[in-house]
Formats: sequence, C-alpha cells, structure tokens
Amino acid sequence: MAKELTKSQIDRLGDRLKKGKITEADLRLLDSYRRSFTAAYEIVVGTIRQDLTLEPTGRPAKSTTSISDKLRRESIRLTQIQDIAGCRLTVADIAEQNSVVQSLTNLFEQATIVDRRERPSHGYRAVHVIVSSLDKMIEIQVRTSLQHLWAELSEKLSDIVDPAIKYGAGNEKVRSLLTTTSKLVIGTEGIETGVTKMKTQLSSKDQLSDVNEQVIANIEGSQRRMRQNISEILRDRIKHVEELAGENNDLSD
Repeated sequence: MAKELTKSQIDRLGDRLKKGKITEADLRLLDSYRRSFTAAYEIVVGTIRQDLTLEPTGRPAKSTTSISDKLRRESIRLTQIQDIAGCRLTVADIAEQNSVVQSLTNLFEQATIVDRRERPSHGYRAVHVIVSSLDKMIEIQVRTSLQHLWAELSEKLSDIVDPAIKYGAGNEKVRSLLTTTSKLVIGTEGIETGVTKMKTQLSSKDQLSDVNEQVIANIEGSQRRMRQNISEILRDRIKHVEELAGENNDLSD
C-alpha cells in the first residue's frame, strides 16, 4: 500500500517517472499513492462545505499523466507536488476572493498562500491555499469568475492546439490571444482593487460623504459593466474554440 511507502521510496518512484522508465509495478504504486490522498481531500472539502457553506469542485487525485508531465517540466520531487489532490472555489470578484482566502486561512491551521495575481503564471491568475490534512497537502484554488473563464479558455486551447500553451510555449498567435485577454482581466480587477482601497481609506478617515459615496457608486457601476463585457468576450472565445474543435480545424496553422 502507498501509505507504507517512505518519503524516499516515493521520491525514487518520481525519479523513475521523470526519466520515463515506467513499469507496470510503478504505475500501480503511483495509482496507490494518488488514491492515498482521497480521505484527506474529502475532509478538506467537507470542512469547506460545513464551515464556509461554499461548494468546491475538484478532483481527489491528479492524473498519472499530469503528475509525470509536472515532474519532467519542473525541478520538483514527487513528495513536493502540492496539487496531487485539490479543489476549486470560484467567486464573484476580487473582494470576495480576498474574503474567502482569509476565511480559509482562519479555518485551516498552517495554511500556505500562493498568490498568482501579482505575478501571473503565463497569464494564469488565482490564489492557491495549500492546507494539510492527514499529513497530506491539499490545494484549494480560489478564482474570480473572470480568472476562471480565462483559465478555461487556456485549458481548451492547450487541449486543442498544444499542451505547452499553458506553460508559455507553443503557437505564438494563441499565446498572444491569451496574453491579451489576461491583460483585460488584470485591468478590470485592478479597478476593483482600487475602488475597495478607496472605500477603506475614506471610511477610516470618516470622509465617506454622500458625494464620495455617489462617486464610488458610479465607478462600481462602470466596473460591473466592464466585468460583464470581459466575461462575454471570454465566453465568446471559449465558444469559438469549441466550435473549431468540433469542426476538427487545426488552430495551429
């Protein structure tokens, strides 16, 4: 059983996977190791549902192919992979994202936050909260609705064109499309962050007058319309990619 494997045994398995020297016995070991995260995953998901009344989506175990690819792509050992099991929470906007991340860190002891908003990973933006359950690391992705739509577009293009797209390689036109749409999301959510800071500063100084409230309300209205427009752009592009895939067109031409 995987639970009887030592850390060094698991990492040696990872070394073999990285080199591509995979036997049937290794695949069975890896499958057992993946499944050993199930109980911890269910505890984390159950805790989020009960204590935060949120509904996570996710997977109790990363696929064998994804694990092998990650080991080859990054300088990392198998026991260091933090997203063998993980779930996702999709929220409305930046303010709710910050609130949920804070709630998660209060809920789970020794939670580690990986904030990919200031430094996007090839356009990908989100906050990852890594928690421990039954001595297993479980990743909780917290995305805004725009961040989630962008990630969905990236995933579909990677599936259809080239998996390397997600990691900053592959077709240049496709990467340019993802970069452009990522900047649209960043701009929109930057306004959200600015408005939130403005309201906090004015409130702390007792300067939230009727005039200031009206100005902020106008900005927030414009921001909501902008968010809706960006959402529609992303959904249209996702739909277009799905239609092209259905027609078996080659997007990499």
